[in-house]
Amino acid sequence: MLAAGLAGCTAGPDYHLPERAAINAPAAQGKFDAANDTSFSAADLPARWWRLYNDATLDGLIGEALAANTDLRAADANLRAATAVVLQAEAQRTVQTSVEGGVALARPYATGLPLPGQVTYDATVNGTLPIDLAGRIRRAIEASQADAAAVAAVRDEVRVTVAATTTRAYLAACAANLRIAAAQRVIHIQQQTYDATRRLEKGGRGTAFDTTRARTAVEQSAAQVPALVAARQAALYQLATLLGRPPADYPRAVEACAALPAIAGPLPVGDGAALLRRRPDVRAAERRLAAATARIGVATANLYPQVSFAGSLGFIGPLKGFGEGSDFNLNLGPLMSWSFPNRRVARAQIAQAGAAADAALASFDGSVLGALRETETALAAYARGREQVAALRRARDSAATATGQAGKLFRFGRGGFLDLLSAQATLANAEVSLAAAQAGVADSEAQLFLALGGGWEAEAPAPAGQP
Repeated sequence: MLAAGLAGCTAGPDYHLPERAAINAPAAQGKFDAANDTSFSAADLPARWWRLYNDATLDGLIGEALAANTDLRAADANLRAATAVVLQAEAQRTVQTSVEGGVALARPYATGLPLPGQVTYDATVNGTLPIDLAGRIRRAIEASQADAAAVAAVRDEVRVTVAATTTRAYLAACAANLRIAAAQRVIHIQQQTYDATRRLEKGGRGTAFDTTRARTAVEQSAAQVPALVAARQAALYQLATLLGRPPADYPRAVEACAALPAIAGPLPVGDGAALLRRRPDVRAAERRLAAATARIGVATANLYPQVSFAGSLGFIGPLKGFGEGSDFNLNLGPLMSWSFPNRRVARAQIAQAGAAADAALASFDGSVLGALRETETALAAYARGREQVAALRRARDSAATATGQAGKLFRFGRGGFLDLLSAQATLANAEVSLAAAQAGVADSEAQLFLALGGGWEAEAPAPAGQP
């Protein structure tokens, strides 16, 4: 009764999301500032967002990566370990038993007589049932459950990263082929000019100087191709690693990717509220805050007595009388442990737990603000990248027209060779810049999906108790 009066109820604060948390700010819940563009829609991001590309090859790659990726396997193992910790914490409120036994030989030499001695035995079963009056065990279970939920969210974050990085590597391989094709188109045009100048030189209508300059233009454009091939191979090797394969076992079909996959229509990005519910790192930070709050209760419970109901039964006595009724013993009764003189230690532990909770809240706020910043930045980069592609496409078309005009003027003797080379150089730069910008937009698209934090919902629902 004394213990119950001292403890009263579960120690420590009940967890709730603090009103001052950054996630509650109206600006964090509304429409994205950078989403005021025709490139985006307010529709929710689908769970399997990669299907927006309508690309069966990409679907297969992501499915394989989510099944075999090594980082994801490690995350699954970490989640199993965290789940086992919860089971261990829950077991603390059940009966704890132990069995003890032994045999001993005692010779009373103190009498000075050569007595044979006596063999004794001891066999006892002990049991203890904790009476969690102050809620110490209850708060410890809450903390372990919140920790496990945070680990589950981290596993979800790995799934998001694997899906987005696989998409990014696939798009990078296709983009490298796009840039290689653009360089080869330029080389083809410049090669035709080079062949024409050689014929003109042989016919006496051109000079060796013109031929040399034309060959230089071809070689300069051709020199860009090896670096693009190397970039494609790097993307293929990364893709193989994401799939859990050795680099040499990269998917050969992707090597010949001829077109850069694109999403038809505006990208569905939702709003800030949906983002913060979906982002696994935000959920993980919130669960860590819940765990830290529960540990304040664990520390507070140390101010009160720890009460349990204990019992033991067994036999103890001379071995020659094993099992006789006179050897039987039974003990039942409550036990109380209370380090009352050391309350300053308990108060210090409570202060430490409170500071840890404040740090967890700061980390949670940082996760919220970081998620919003990453998403806004990715939205702006994608929208401006599309504008750049549109402008460069117009520039490329104009340069192609100018090159055709310069070629006609040169063939009919109304234009100089330097003008033709200049026009072709402009076209080459425009082709290369356009292909590079298209590759950049594809990469920004994958980065945007990574920032939006979707993809984990497809196969891994959030554990119960998460917000």
